[in-house]
Amino acid sequence: MDREEAERLMESRVHNLNLRKHMLAVEAVMRALARHFREDEEIWGLTGLLHDIDYDETQQDFSRHGQLGAGWLQEWGFDERIVHAVKAHVGAEKIKSRLDRALYAVDPVTGLVVASALLHPSRGLKEVTPEFVLHRFREKRFAAGANREQIKTCENLDLELKEFIAISLQAMQEISDLLDL
Repeated sequence: MDREEAERLMESRVHNLNLRKHMLAVEAVMRALARHFREDEEIWGLTGLLHDIDYDETQQDFSRHGQLGAGWLQEWGFDERIVHAVKAHVGAEKIKSRLDRALYAVDPVTGLVVASALLHPSRGLKEVTPEFVLHRFREKRFAAGANREQIKTCENLDLELKEFIAISLQAMQEISDLLDL
């Protein structure tokens, strides 16, 4: 399945526009990390794009989140690496590969970056700096839903927090129009 087909699939299953934007942001960051690590950009990008495909179905029973989506992806013939990463992104105990570790760290960092952009005087991504996001990262009450411990697992990718935030921010800035930021 190519990227355009995967996006149509995502749009058919995910109805919340903000969640779709989140999934696009995760895709962008995952693609940037794939380039950084010289990994398969398509596999990493599709993993980011589809990681929350089951959210509408599982939001009332979060224990099923990731499991249901991974099952769908497997049925639809997606690469097993994508299927496993979708399962693993909801719990660190299942993480095995670099792809799994990346998705686990990327998922919450996109929320932190979006919240930082909305707080920035420009109210957009283009003028936000990694230092601005890092400063917000240190404020525990700011974007409280962006799990700091999960974001810091970027160190398991041999990336320092500042570098991880810089890569994430730049990737999201490149698609700021799609994110309406």
